[in-house]
Amino acid sequence: MVPKKDVLLEIKDLRIEGYSDEKWVEIVHGVDLTLHKGEVLGLIGESGAGKSTIGLASMGFARDGCRISGGSIEFDGMELTTTPESALRALRGSRIAYVAQSAAASFNPSHKIIDQHTEAPIQYRIQKRVEAQEDAMQLYERLRLPNPDEIGFRYPHQVSGGQLQRAMTAMAMACRPDLIIFDEPTTALDVTTQIEVLAAIRDIVDQFNTAAIYITHDLAVVAQMADTIKVLLKGEEVEEAPTAQMLDSPKEDYTKSLWAVRSFKRPQKQRPTGADAIPIISVQGIDAAYGKTKVLDDVSFDIYPGMTVAVVGESGSGKSTTARCITGLLPPTKGQILFNGEALPPRYQDRSKEQLRQAQMIYQMADTALNPKIRICDIIGRPAQFYSGLHGTALKSRVDELLDLIELDPAKFYNRYPPELSGGQKQRVGIARALAADPKFIICDEVTSALDQLVAEGILKLLDRLQQEFNLAYMFITHDLATVRSIADEVVVMQRGKVVEQGPKDEMFTPPHHPYTDLLLSSVPEMDPNWLTTLLDERGTDAIGEAANV
Repeated sequence: MVPKKDVLLEIKDLRIEGYSDEKWVEIVHGVDLTLHKGEVLGLIGESGAGKSTIGLASMGFARDGCRISGGSIEFDGMELTTTPESALRALRGSRIAYVAQSAAASFNPSHKIIDQHTEAPIQYRIQKRVEAQEDAMQLYERLRLPNPDEIGFRYPHQVSGGQLQRAMTAMAMACRPDLIIFDEPTTALDVTTQIEVLAAIRDIVDQFNTAAIYITHDLAVVAQMADTIKVLLKGEEVEEAPTAQMLDSPKEDYTKSLWAVRSFKRPQKQRPTGADAIPIISVQGIDAAYGKTKVLDDVSFDIYPGMTVAVVGESGSGKSTTARCITGLLPPTKGQILFNGEALPPRYQDRSKEQLRQAQMIYQMADTALNPKIRICDIIGRPAQFYSGLHGTALKSRVDELLDLIELDPAKFYNRYPPELSGGQKQRVGIARALAADPKFIICDEVTSALDQLVAEGILKLLDRLQQEFNLAYMFITHDLATVRSIADEVVVMQRGKVVEQGPKDEMFTPPHHPYTDLLLSSVPEMDPNWLTTLLDERGTDAIGEAANV
């Protein structure tokens, strides 16, 4: 039994209220939590279960619209519920650090990454600026960021989402805190990068005896990271047990349902044949660049009506950039994009209203894609009004219909603002906004990455039903190969701005593979606590995410 003196964080009967409909409503109902030094506790549960709220409360913090209404939060002998705010501010960032789910929404876009990284160690007088910068570069290298000596001198928008998430993880480690709260730190990462980050997090925890709360909806990931798993549902504890025991023999029906997810898999469709078979989207030999840096090189593929093409690859491979070219947000420097056989103007400003309506996009980061000051009804209603000319009662009926489609009760969510929603709920609003234009082609950019697995499966089923009903074509940008197996008809694999392999899904998942495709497939976490350790032993710590240069 671990001695009492080794307990770092102890939470008893935690109760948290949220302000909604002009009254305070309890959203966390008497949760207990004990964390020892050097231990990792995994918090899992569906969207809205209270995972992030409890994680933030571990710092003595409640988001706007929430308040800690009862219970005890004791960190290393300090009662955080009665500690003055000035002392709490001194604690946060130095002894307790937080890695947010959305790095893009957390970094200040007007400051370089290195300046934001070094702020805490300089402020707390742990290191001088030169030392803090050198330490940052070492952490960047440990987290396998490209060009670790110079990437910190870029602005947040100048790196990929996955790279920014790793930079945020490094920033949390800057002061070598006693406790780190990881809130979905690998959500935005491809499977190869995820392995690198998970390995780095485990190394930091082991090396510095750091305790961690690891919040996630990915059961295979939490199996690699956590010593103990706590399952939450609607602000209440369902059960808690050591990881191996929880994986082998969960007691509660809800936990068993989490273990049984991702059963959905629809039949694979084949391309239509014949002279009249025209792709709804045809990407033909496009190049693209950001400034002088070329990021796409001769990318070509077709998407037919009613079919789903999954585009997979590591962070920075060009998946989202290709989507930006298709939508006209980034004009290609070479090649062309055809819609129903007709060339689209490269710039969205030059496209007709009908051309804009037919191709919609669901963005990866709902936190940055939704204006926090606009109500949900207006976010969803604006495209319905713009493209379909709906007003008044007709517009409200359309918004209600779309909210029902994404499984959000119109009576509860119609007048809410994005900050009042969980990450998964915000992503579903993004899906409804795309559907509001009544398009024929939708780009889904990591649409399930922010959702727990139960909700994600429901979203995939919803998208499949909509596809069957309206003959929609989807381009699915994802690093989740379970999603690819569930919903894709064809797969396009990208690496370093090029298409390295493409074809029907069944062929792509059948050996032999291109070496890079094989790397992606072998990097998908499994529900085995020893999976990551075994993989690192097989690949070697210096080649955990190396792709074959073929």
